[in-house]
Amino acid sequence: MIYKPDGTRYFMAKFMWKGRIIRKSTRCANRKDARAVEGRLRAELARGNFGILEATPAPTVADFLKRDFLPYTESKFEAGSKTLDYYSYGAKMLTDSDMASLPLDKITDQHARGFEARYSHLEASTINCGLRTLRRALALASDWSKIDRKPKISLAKNENRRDRVLSKEEALAYLAACPQPWRDAATIILGTGARPEEVYRLRWEQIEWRDAGGIIYMPKGKTPAAERPLPLLPEVHQALLSRHEIRGYPVAGWVFPSESASGHLMQGSAKGQHGKGLQDSGVKSFAPYTLRHTGLTWIAPYCDAYTLAKIAGHTSITMTARYIHPQQNAIERTFANIASGGKVVTDGGHSGKLLEAGYTKSAEVTPIKSVA
Repeated sequence: MIYKPDGTRYFMAKFMWKGRIIRKSTRCANRKDARAVEGRLRAELARGNFGILEATPAPTVADFLKRDFLPYTESKFEAGSKTLDYYSYGAKMLTDSDMASLPLDKITDQHARGFEARYSHLEASTINCGLRTLRRALALASDWSKIDRKPKISLAKNENRRDRVLSKEEALAYLAACPQPWRDAATIILGTGARPEEVYRLRWEQIEWRDAGGIIYMPKGKTPAAERPLPLLPEVHQALLSRHEIRGYPVAGWVFPSESASGHLMQGSAKGQHGKGLQDSGVKSFAPYTLRHTGLTWIAPYCDAYTLAKIAGHTSITMTARYIHPQQNAIERTFANIASGGKVVTDGGHSGKLLEAGYTKSAEVTPIKSVA
């Protein structure tokens, strides 16, 4: 008998052998492959190889993080990237916790709640760094057949989300007060919705110049979806064009070079210039990442959610939903647009003139203007 228990990825084999019920994971997600494994199990038992029934002990949390998880993240993400730093910090939290010595296949959400209680003096976002790292580690352990199933791990509640959206006035005042090169970097983030770390590592080879603008071709990065084209709005085009001219029209190299070990603008120096922009502008404090959130929110009314996900470099439409903030009259405006397109709503006896003509135009979102 082949069956898949609830919440598991792999099929189990169950059969009688000399009056004994045998249950063993096939480590196959495909039913046909699982049948083949069941056949091999029966054959090995017929040969007297009872050792095949012995399960391989799952590694402890600490061992898996050290030997498998961290080497994987170091090879997948660029040194110094926020994602690598995030997982490295989360792995350290887990290694220092009571879960470190537990086998991976014994981890449950109850252990996650104990982890949350231990670090209750920290902010929810910091606790969730460890829990998200645990989630990712368990998912990889399941994919690599280290464990048969990955448990559901819930996150700590009340995490502060960076959902603030700057007003046009705040953005203009802030950019005007920012020192260079952060002013140009911030303009690009705000005008394209790119991730800050993508802009830090921007190279001239990624930019295709055109008569009235151009395109930035973002390379593969945090996710497979990170590889995408981002057309240049006038203010972004002007910022890059001015920088290109000042640098002597280079065809290659960093757009934001620095004396750092990486050779380009890094988060540390960017934060310092960001802080000065906040101080001199008087704009209420916000994290640099808010520029990306604001930029994508400003773009959202001009496209559907799937296009916005492509622009943002998201693999999940659920993440993109955070950037869509429908206005109060969004439903009325949507039906008004349908009516203005010549379509008539007949159900219920209503005609295409049900709504006033003044509601037929889509909401205007004024993009930022160039700052001298």
